[in-house]
Amino acid sequence: MALPGNRAEQKGDRSDRLVQLCNPNIAAMKEDILYHFNLSTSTHDFPAMFGDVKFVCVGGSPSRMKAFIKYVATELGLDLPGGDCPNICVGTDRYAMFKAGPVLSVSHGMGVPSMAIMLHELLKLLYHARCSGVSIIRIGTSGGIGLEPGTVVLTQQAVDATFQPQFEQMILGKRVVRGTDLDAQLVRELMQCSADLDEFPTVVGNTMCTLDFYEGQSRLDGAICCFTEQDKQEYLQAAHAAGVRNIEMESSVLAAMCSACSLPAAVVCVTYLDRLQGDQIRSPHEVLAEYEQRPQRLVCHFIKKSLRGPEAPATRR
Repeated sequence: MALPGNRAEQKGDRSDRLVQLCNPNIAAMKEDILYHFNLSTSTHDFPAMFGDVKFVCVGGSPSRMKAFIKYVATELGLDLPGGDCPNICVGTDRYAMFKAGPVLSVSHGMGVPSMAIMLHELLKLLYHARCSGVSIIRIGTSGGIGLEPGTVVLTQQAVDATFQPQFEQMILGKRVVRGTDLDAQLVRELMQCSADLDEFPTVVGNTMCTLDFYEGQSRLDGAICCFTEQDKQEYLQAAHAAGVRNIEMESSVLAAMCSACSLPAAVVCVTYLDRLQGDQIRSPHEVLAEYEQRPQRLVCHFIKKSLRGPEAPATRR
């Protein structure tokens, strides 16, 4: 699939843009409690803690995001507090947050609802910290469609189960639909970084975001199933024909919310299997562990290149 056109503004024009919210009520609040992060504007100095953040990387599990920030710190030569990486979200087990220099690494749990809650508080955190020039990148895993396992997919558009680039939500009992385009410039830059590394296959394609791991992703192995193998194959083939190259459960709300706040965002997911060939992951643990590191290596190289300029060498593994 061809790379998307340049819909975003040039990096030089957006590098100093402060993070803005799409909610006029926040500015009038005397205190804003980010409950699921256990942070508050009355007890924490957000600009001092987070004002230098330029890259926010989010992923499903706390352990994965802690491993990522340690890897980034090593690659960029950044010091970690006390030589370790403490969870900033002390006193809550909902989400975990880690920081090294201008990089913030945050877990988002599994599925749209968990991602949405985290994003509301993350976007407010960046706003209160008066951050500027921030990019948000989801690093994750997915099921591929017609791709070799281990292929990394850069999302062009997040689509719903009908292959439409939209995110639907009920607000005040009414259906609200928002667009789900990802930042075109980020996609191009990440694709170039993959070419720099030249370590694993990377493609640009649409990502289908579902509300369920089993029936919603046309799996036959859940506790409930009302369709056949032929039904599944026809549906996945239709998805592939519509440009869908992988399936996960968070991309649409990330794209919709970041777009609403004019914040550049990208989704970088590795595929664990080809869903046209089966429903269950059968690769050995050590193989999956290496696959999981691929988006991390790509995004880390992107961060390094962005901070040090295009002359930054690729890190070979």
